[in-house]
Amino acid sequence: MDFEVWPEAIELGQLFAEQGFELALVGGPVRDLLLRRPSHDLDFCTSARPEEFEPILHKWGQGFWDMGRKFGTLGALRRRSDGTEVKVEVTTYRSDSYQPNSRKPEVNYGSSLEGDLSRRDFTVNAMALRVPDLEFVDPFGGANDLAKKMLRTPVDPHQSFDDDPLRMMRAVRFVAQLDFRIALSTAEALSQMTDRITIVSAERVRDELIKLLTSEHPHQGVEALVDSGLAAYVLPEIPALQLQIDEHHRHKDVYEHSLMVLDRAVALETGPDGPVPAPDLTLRLAALLHDIGKPSTRRFESGGKVSFHHHDLVGAKIARKRLKALHFDKHITDDVCDLIAMHLRFHGYVDERWSDAAVRRYAKETGPLFERLNCLTRADATTRNKLKAHNFSAAMDELEDRVRQLKEKENFDAIRPDLNGQQIMEILDLEPGPLVGKAYQHMLDYRLDEGPVDQETACAELKAWWAQQQV
Repeated sequence: MDFEVWPEAIELGQLFAEQGFELALVGGPVRDLLLRRPSHDLDFCTSARPEEFEPILHKWGQGFWDMGRKFGTLGALRRRSDGTEVKVEVTTYRSDSYQPNSRKPEVNYGSSLEGDLSRRDFTVNAMALRVPDLEFVDPFGGANDLAKKMLRTPVDPHQSFDDDPLRMMRAVRFVAQLDFRIALSTAEALSQMTDRITIVSAERVRDELIKLLTSEHPHQGVEALVDSGLAAYVLPEIPALQLQIDEHHRHKDVYEHSLMVLDRAVALETGPDGPVPAPDLTLRLAALLHDIGKPSTRRFESGGKVSFHHHDLVGAKIARKRLKALHFDKHITDDVCDLIAMHLRFHGYVDERWSDAAVRRYAKETGPLFERLNCLTRADATTRNKLKAHNFSAAMDELEDRVRQLKEKENFDAIRPDLNGQQIMEILDLEPGPLVGKAYQHMLDYRLDEGPVDQETACAELKAWWAQQQV
């Protein structure tokens, strides 16, 4: 094997060997070495107990943590001369046992590296490299599976998924991250045991879903999630998009369309200095979920037409419920749901260009989501009609250019009514309350429609509006 191993790993191995202990690099770092992928956090296992190797880590690193001590894991950090850091976690050989209704193992220390590797999720993660002598250990054929781009469990997959159901989510996540396929026997076991995922906490499922969606191949990961049956428990709104296509193909396969929109949204993400840096979880979630309101709003109209009226607003409500159930944070949940609710907002601009007031309102209401919404809108335009596609793209370009021009004249983020709340109360002789808020909103709408005006004009508009309220 041709390895170019981290010097910190070899040095740490030497320190363990001097004390008579075995140390081996394991899991993802070994896999990534073979794939020539970067890996910044190094995982090791050892024959030593935590109390025996803790002094070694203190000697080796500049930082230390022991949050995983009850699982036999300690960590350390080394700062390199170039300012970068390498983090290591070292775990005593383990031989875990699981209770049927829990994925939390009863931790038992093992006696060998091979035994420790047998309890890992997949063969491609069950390889090791002994340090400092660099002996490659592969008892389950992980290197061969890696070459075939295949995911297979080192032990019977039923037992592996029964022990830790989260491994099923990890399987579909690795499909997305590594562009691998799941071995037939492993895939069959996964499909038979999907209900076991229900004992895993929402947070752990969410974290795997995030890794899947922010990987290089999220499309393949979502397909694996759906095809395995896991999506029925994790994200049931996605398989529900597989609506039957009518014989005349008058509406699209919503599931395939959503995957296409996800691909197109990913392609529209920018570099680190752009407005939507890749990978953008918010955009990708919105792209995947943007049409989940369609199944419940589908109506068959006269003439064989199919409608999905208000699927944008319905979809936003469904998405909010699902994202909250998966314990996504409020900020991401709000942004994703706002994007879904607004994803049809641009439609109609192609046929009838908006006034400056309408453009100003669009930019103000979309706020910090303006760039993401435009990406989602472009991604959602999947028509095969070249003329329609060209006209739509040209209209989007024009809108973005008009917004840029307006922003050069006005600070949209700072747009306020020409009269503040105190002035409104003085002019209308009102006490603080709902009426003041209603008047303030009217003046904000007026500001968005008309642009900035002088105080006299604003005062006249407020009085005219107030007179209408008294009728």
